[in-house]
Amino acid sequence: MSMNPMPAIFFGHGNPMFALERNAYTEGWQRIAARIPRPRAILCISAHWYVPFAALTGQRAPRTIHDFGGFPRALYEIRYPAPGDPALAARARTLLEGAAQVEDTWGLDHGTWSVLHHAYPEADVPVVQLSIDQRQPGRHHYEVGRRLAALRGEGVLLMGSGNLVHNLHTYAWGRHISGPYDWATRFERQARELIVAGRHEPLIDYQALGPDAELSIPTPDHYLPLLYVLGACAPGEPVSFPVEGIDGGSISMLCVQVGV
Repeated sequence: MSMNPMPAIFFGHGNPMFALERNAYTEGWQRIAARIPRPRAILCISAHWYVPFAALTGQRAPRTIHDFGGFPRALYEIRYPAPGDPALAARARTLLEGAAQVEDTWGLDHGTWSVLHHAYPEADVPVVQLSIDQRQPGRHHYEVGRRLAALRGEGVLLMGSGNLVHNLHTYAWGRHISGPYDWATRFERQARELIVAGRHEPLIDYQALGPDAELSIPTPDHYLPLLYVLGACAPGEPVSFPVEGIDGGSISMLCVQVGV
């Protein structure tokens, strides 16, 4: 890794409507992009490409995917026309020793573009997505992050997009609640303490973290992108949390930045 690698960042991406909104979270994403070096490309692991295989997008012009339903028409009209980067896809595949195929049927889903629409609104940074192989345990995803860490020294922003806490069954859809659920706050605090301490093993084996983890991670799709970012962390690297908050009681918007 070079002396000044690009950071690796896990974004809590939240409600798809945030793509249309200006709020504390979207302004935080803008500040992150303004503060870090401009990446030559982005490799994103999004919670919304959770499939039983490993793949990389290889198109020169990936399509914008609206992978949700029941939202206002304006949200479906958003296009994020960032170019792809076939050379980056090939490089990532080499680092993964051929364990991921390059394909052209996917594109950029909202886990990716809802954040980048604010962070890089000109859509002028090339983007490649890597799928989350749902067949694999947490250890596998962490090790993939370790293999991809070399990209950080090549000017590539390694981006995870999901949520540390993501429980839609308890989310306050249009309801007023007094604040975050206690279990969501406790689990987020526990995870932050482990991240700051560099203790990744309990986070890899997250199923053993107890009932708060069970409520916070009812399905692994939104949690696993964090493990790729932690896997790309070098020993002793600084870690920060540039965006914080729990939306709707049960969606953590915490961003985890590895490196500066």
